[in-house]
Amino acid sequence: MKKKILIVDDEPINLEFFGVMLSKLGFKVEQATNGEEALDKLSDCNPDLIILDNVMPKLSGWEVTKKIKNDKQFVKFKNIPIIMFSALDGVRDKIEGLELGVDDYITKPFNFSEVLARIKAVLRNRELANQISRRDNRIAVIESLNKTLIFSTQHIRKPVSELLEAAKKVDSSDQKAMTDLVELVKKEGQEILSSLEVLEEKIDELQSKGNELKKGDLSLEDLEKKFQEHFSKLETGN
Repeated sequence: MKKKILIVDDEPINLEFFGVMLSKLGFKVEQATNGEEALDKLSDCNPDLIILDNVMPKLSGWEVTKKIKNDKQFVKFKNIPIIMFSALDGVRDKIEGLELGVDDYITKPFNFSEVLARIKAVLRNRELANQISRRDNRIAVIESLNKTLIFSTQHIRKPVSELLEAAKKVDSSDQKAMTDLVELVKKEGQEILSSLEVLEEKIDELQSKGNELKKGDLSLEDLEKKFQEHFSKLETGN
């Protein structure tokens, strides 16, 4: 699937340049001429990467970044990587941009080969972060499953132990005591079966979550191979 890049710049020549160059390399390109338009387009295009000019009318690149990273209405987009362009090359400006949450900061004028290399690096790092997050979620699912099994085992052990103790104390010649024991076994047995049914449902739910998360798992070697093949295709046009 083609990676989608949202280019945000108030200079038409920059939009045209990136639109042509990145499209030729196999990316799907969306464009916005200012920060407000970029925020409006997020829901529709949901990009894999945002290339954002800093100095723009209406909303600067910094202001757009702040909204994406911090505003509740954009929470679903907060992990989209951002590369910021700026004519401001001071160290303080770069630090501020990085502290806001941009993934890379490139000062103008830029070299397109360098920009492409930065795009590759940012997309690769984001995919790696997604893999790590997915595996962390799987670990959390496994831990939850373990806790469920431990709790259920302890919960079931108690009534079973009580039944065994009660059985040891019953005089088999005492008809009433035997009848009471049978009733107790029925009652506790039904509760145990209900607990097991709940346990089975929970296990099925957790296993389903784990399997869903596992589908997208890649080793670091596979991940690197995937990116090498992807970008090789982009560069050769195949």
